[in-house]
Amino acid sequence: MKVQQLNDKELISAYLEGNHKAFEVLLNRHRNKIYTSIYLFVKDPDLAEDIFQDVFIKIVDTLRKGKYNHEGKFLQWAMRISYNMCVDHFRRSKRRTKVSPSETFDIFDVLETSEDNMEVRIMRSELHKKVRNLVDQLPEEQKEVVILRHYADMSFKEISKLTRVSINTALGRMRYALINMRKMADEKALLAG
Repeated sequence: MKVQQLNDKELISAYLEGNHKAFEVLLNRHRNKIYTSIYLFVKDPDLAEDIFQDVFIKIVDTLRKGKYNHEGKFLQWAMRISYNMCVDHFRRSKRRTKVSPSETFDIFDVLETSEDNMEVRIMRSELHKKVRNLVDQLPEEQKEVVILRHYADMSFKEISKLTRVSINTALGRMRYALINMRKMADEKALLAG
């Protein structure tokens, strides 16, 4: 079986047995999601790359020390590490995290979509811009939950652990985010045309 066909757990086992190609495949498999989540928090490509590298150094150290407990959730574990490293960065710099795209980066550029005709792609692009604008206007806590839930595919339980709030608080933030986005869209008739 080719290394690329192995699941995350098998790749980790192969890496621990000395197959460095296995770790490269694991890294490449999850690079975009992890880097993007970091970038969305720090909004600086160089800083995001530095934190991304630190995340994988920490992952390698944890794997080599035998402290990783694989539960079929490597990506969520890696996302938790990246989030914690971003939070640590902001604590050190005494800044509040902000989650939104910039002129040079857009979360929707890395999302995979099936090939559609040009008209469908243009309409989808316009809709993404409108939704992104709504997300940008949300309070920081709500914006954070929306991105972690819909981009990082994290469960509310994982979001609550990551952000150190109760599950009910995470659910409430998502609920208010959706209410606020719907209200803003209605006020501006934004999504209608």
